[in-house]
Amino acid sequence: MSDHKTIQETENEIVEEFSLFDSWDDKYEYIIDLGKKLPVLEDKHKLDENKVRGCQSTVWLVADSENGKVYFKADSDAVIVKGLISMLIRVLSGHTPDEIIQASLGFIQKIGMTTHLAQTRSNGLLAMVKQMKNFALAYKIKNSMQHGERSTETKSN
Repeated sequence: MSDHKTIQETENEIVEEFSLFDSWDDKYEYIIDLGKKLPVLEDKHKLDENKVRGCQSTVWLVADSENGKVYFKADSDAVIVKGLISMLIRVLSGHTPDEIIQASLGFIQKIGMTTHLAQTRSNGLLAMVKQMKNFALAYKIKNSMQHGERSTETKSN
């Protein structure tokens, strides 16, 4: 069995980590710490076309596909948002497009994010999730088109 965790296993880990904190101040501090650990996004990716629409803060999100899996990188000018996107990357990055598209991301509600974030932050979080799923969908379509073209080429030869 591979040491790669499923999306659900990673979500469960995050829920467990958050259960260790008694107050929301501690949870926010933890989210900020997660954001500080997020690898730096190169300036070449900090373009208008990589901004997540619907976020109050500026969030840059890029995706790449390798060996049928999607990998995300991101940055934000807001420390809390940086922490939120780092959790999403931890959960979704390195999975297949189908796994990402089908992920329920129940951990967001289980750790209380939907009730403790301001409405604008909550909308931003949903916008980030939507953008990540859109990237996954785009890679799924791209992969199926490439495979479809290959099979027609083989038939004609």
